[in-house]
Amino acid sequence: MPHRAHLFSLRIGHALRESCLQEQYGRQRLLKDVLAGITVGIIAIPLAMALAIASGVAPQYGLYTAIIAGFIIALTGGSRLSISGPTAAFVVILYPIAQQYGLGGLLLATVMSGVILVGMALVRLGRLIEYIPEPVTLGFTGGIAVVIATLQLKDFLGLNLTALPEHYAGKVAALVSAFPGLHWPSLVIALLTLAIMLLWPRLKTGVPAHLPAVILASVITLLLNRQGMDIATISSQFSYLLPDGSSGQGIPPVLPEWIWPWLQPGPGGSELTLSWALLRDLLPAAFAIAMLGAIESLLCAVVLDGMTGKRHSANSELLGQGIGNIIAPFFGGITATAAIARSAANVKAGAESPVAAMVHALVVLAGLVLLAPLLAYLPMPAMAALLMVVAWNMSEAHKAVKLLKTAPVADMLVFLTCFSLTILFDMVLAITVGILVAAVLFVRDIAEMTRVSDISGHRRLLETPLPAGWSVFKINGPLFFAAADRVFSELAEMSRQRRGVVLYMDGVAILDAGGMAALGRFIERCREEQIEVVMADLQYQPLKTLARAGVKPVSGELTFYSTLQEAMEKVAKAPLTAVG
Repeated sequence: MPHRAHLFSLRIGHALRESCLQEQYGRQRLLKDVLAGITVGIIAIPLAMALAIASGVAPQYGLYTAIIAGFIIALTGGSRLSISGPTAAFVVILYPIAQQYGLGGLLLATVMSGVILVGMALVRLGRLIEYIPEPVTLGFTGGIAVVIATLQLKDFLGLNLTALPEHYAGKVAALVSAFPGLHWPSLVIALLTLAIMLLWPRLKTGVPAHLPAVILASVITLLLNRQGMDIATISSQFSYLLPDGSSGQGIPPVLPEWIWPWLQPGPGGSELTLSWALLRDLLPAAFAIAMLGAIESLLCAVVLDGMTGKRHSANSELLGQGIGNIIAPFFGGITATAAIARSAANVKAGAESPVAAMVHALVVLAGLVLLAPLLAYLPMPAMAALLMVVAWNMSEAHKAVKLLKTAPVADMLVFLTCFSLTILFDMVLAITVGILVAAVLFVRDIAEMTRVSDISGHRRLLETPLPAGWSVFKINGPLFFAAADRVFSELAEMSRQRRGVVLYMDGVAILDAGGMAALGRFIERCREEQIEVVMADLQYQPLKTLARAGVKPVSGELTFYSTLQEAMEKVAKAPLTAVG
């Protein structure tokens, strides 16, 4: 029961209470949390910046997200070791919003998604992840990875493109047309970063590969730019304006400040006008953000449970994610959710509780205030290479390949549908269609499992001989809308020229409205052909359904018996009572 209790529990700060208050939490565990938080915080700084850029906003907003949302979700959520912040999965949703509505629209959509997540927690939708088939998950994550990698080609190749079209085909066309303008120094930096990230793990130093990669790339970029190579960096691409009127290049070295989300720059840099029309327009995007945030956070929590043997509270985690996404945008934070890679690094670093995630947020805050001038030197091609590796890791290509090689054709179809729709259209459509296709194929497979067989000659089951003109049919499987018509049509054909039939129902666990209607038509047809119907060994649910439908025994037409043996004895004793 404790696992079930975790599934349905809902309280703010569930993970923090459980790991720090209900369990003994001393200096040793605190030290482990601090060290793990420092490790993950260092990892998160360049990632948060890169993901903000990929989402269409300035890099500091990614840092604000890791600081505010990372701290609040750890404080209020239900997963002990999850690290929350900007993630790659959101890029395909956030980038179009930022392009169309600006930063203000993106932050407002994030607040709305947080409200939806809180609502999902309150109605106990924490088990949401259990209802999404693996081919759907692999399909949309693989599609997201392809889109993210495509978006990075502009900076990876140093192409002169101000913005990419909304649809994928347009993006590819724009990249191809701009390819002759390839900037070789940018490509060299990107390839160098990529090579270090791929080769560094072989040294087994314990230092995350992207740290030496971006540091070395930044140093070489600085040297090359002094030679006039003009490689894009954070400082050359982004600028900021402080409240006191001062401005600068790169990232502002100040703490995030409270500001109403809709007062942030909208499309073209102008302020948004808060209205019902704007909220209505942003609602589909907010719903998509909430759904993906729920899936990502719960999937991350399940992965961490497998790594640690602990149990998360799914509903409490949704609540924490919702609270974090409501509050963070008021400080400039974009959408946040649990990040599987950073959370796994947190576990490997020895974290014990959500305190590690809070320390991670404070480390990012220190990096923002103390390292902002240095972070401005990060080259854009290196950030693009970093995100390409992130995209590859999130794609779980090895699982997708295994699925395509070993899974049933139906699962392959679902995967390819989600994968294609995510790339060509959007993730919401992909998940919706994927789940619908998976559900239809599943219903078809279950319907095909329902069988009817003639067991009239089965001596082990039928100890009592059958009278002439009688048959016994055994039904195995659920009698629901997708199977019932076929089963009772087969029964009608097999019952022709019979005086009576016994329906052995012990293998029927479910009888729904569609099954009830098909059964009614069968009984009516038997009545017209003067065939007596005897039903034996009904399970509880079908029996309850028949009772609610008001189906009652009719002498000589329809009778019920609790066991097959009892039915056979009655039929054997009164064979001539059958109609016809």
